[in-house]
Amino acid sequence: MSPSEIVARAKAAGMDAIALTDHQSARNTPAIAECARRAGLQCLYGLEVCTAEEVHTLALFDTTEQALAMTDWVYAALPKRVNDPDTFGDQPVVTWDDDIVEMEWRILAMACRKTIAETSAECRRLGGVYIAAHIDRSAFSCYSQLGALPLDGTFDAVELSRTADETVWLEKACGLAVTRSSDAHNLDDVARVWSQADMKEFTVDALKDVFARRATTISPRLTRF
Repeated sequence: MSPSEIVARAKAAGMDAIALTDHQSARNTPAIAECARRAGLQCLYGLEVCTAEEVHTLALFDTTEQALAMTDWVYAALPKRVNDPDTFGDQPVVTWDDDIVEMEWRILAMACRKTIAETSAECRRLGGVYIAAHIDRSAFSCYSQLGALPLDGTFDAVELSRTADETVWLEKACGLAVTRSSDAHNLDDVARVWSQADMKEFTVDALKDVFARRATTISPRLTRF
């Protein structure tokens, strides 16, 4: 899952834009930003924050600097435990041309101490857009952990996984805009599903406008994977 390979797969699949949201960290966003620039692919930068409720949420930003500031905020709220690569896998920080410069020592598989509401507020303070990740999943989703979606303006949109039955879950979005993402954890899953919208540019403001108008279209679910 090197940045250059992610970008190459996305371009080959005909994607116009992508977002990188590694778990609890945006330290690899500078690398993918450079790869995307060289390939002429638009990109947003963020991280998948696992909140204190053990709910996965997506914080997306226009710049790597904003995403890295959010990372620092999340890191300060993580347990001070060292990652076990044999259990959770390696956590490399890389350059755009795939050199490993460091192994992240913090364990990024665990929840931080910040609530959904606190994470939403910090994301927006930094200029980001906040999305409830894979609401259809039986673990680490708003529905699995809370039994419902917060409807107090916490989220700008919700995401469906690539296997979610949209005939069921569109109603459970409770009126929020819906996206569908590949949530790729390996190269073969890049761009297997997607979302579409008429946008002049791929920015946080444009995305917020699309979400406010409920103007997204999601690709069909994958029934085989």
